[in-house]
Amino acid sequence: MSISVQGKTAIVTGAGSGINLCFARLLVENGCNVLIADLALRPEAQVFVDEHKTDSPRVVFQETNVVDWAQLERMFEVAEKEFGEIDIVCPGAGVYEPLWSNFWRPPGAGDSKDSPTGGRYAIIDINLTHPIRTTQLAIAHFLNNCTSGRPKHILHISSIAAQNANLANPVYCATKHAISGFVRSLANLDKKFGIRVTAVAPGVIKTPLWTEHPEKMKLIDGSDEWVTPEEVAEVMLALLQQDEVSETIGDRSGNGQQFKVEGGTILEVSKTVRAVAQFNDPGPGNRPGNTASDHHEVEEETYKILEQKGWGL
Repeated sequence: MSISVQGKTAIVTGAGSGINLCFARLLVENGCNVLIADLALRPEAQVFVDEHKTDSPRVVFQETNVVDWAQLERMFEVAEKEFGEIDIVCPGAGVYEPLWSNFWRPPGAGDSKDSPTGGRYAIIDINLTHPIRTTQLAIAHFLNNCTSGRPKHILHISSIAAQNANLANPVYCATKHAISGFVRSLANLDKKFGIRVTAVAPGVIKTPLWTEHPEKMKLIDGSDEWVTPEEVAEVMLALLQQDEVSETIGDRSGNGQQFKVEGGTILEVSKTVRAVAQFNDPGPGNRPGNTASDHHEVEEETYKILEQKGWGL
């Protein structure tokens, strides 16, 4: 059920920067058309789009707010109009418990943009509801609009936070636990309909979600290593194109341990690759690229917030 991306078409949300931009670049380098759906493009993403507006494979940017379901439907319509049949969907847009939608800063308080009467958290809409709804739309499109009989792939971005607990980022952890459970629940679509749903679970990744937020950089100390977005993107491409993925990133020699790819597969990406088991998994551990060691200061800040009179009222 592995597929070459050559001549195929992909939708990638959140590809205006970070992991998803690196993934979009790899897809294009391997002959795949890409629709980037995001609120905006960082300068490097704008250059990438401009370079591939007319050449084949092409890149199209569709301005998209992923919490708006009508805009999610529109990105499928635009991709179909621009490229025809869609083969790959990556609902990759996500946020890392920003101050504007944060468990320790309740709706209506401080930096929060969540409304106390709104009935929802933006971080859950972005990290969980958007990938669920995008997956619904992708399956509907694959079943009703595609006539080639080609295998299809929906590729999610989970996290090592799907197995970890973190006082500073409890809602982020909850959304990633949910994504991993969601991906596993759709495993049998692979054999029944040729629709493979998988995920990567990256460690600590050097993207603007970390580097441009001082409150998150406090978690990193000199002993921690970064996983690069390029390394994660390589594993994402391998999930599409290979029936087995090596524990060594980018290695196709078969010398290292190999992990079978099928529906429901979740691959942890630290400085090596590991398949995450549903039961009795040992967890991410302290492998290089999986650690954010300096939690003490952030936890102390959280306790001070809770000690403020009237917190949450």
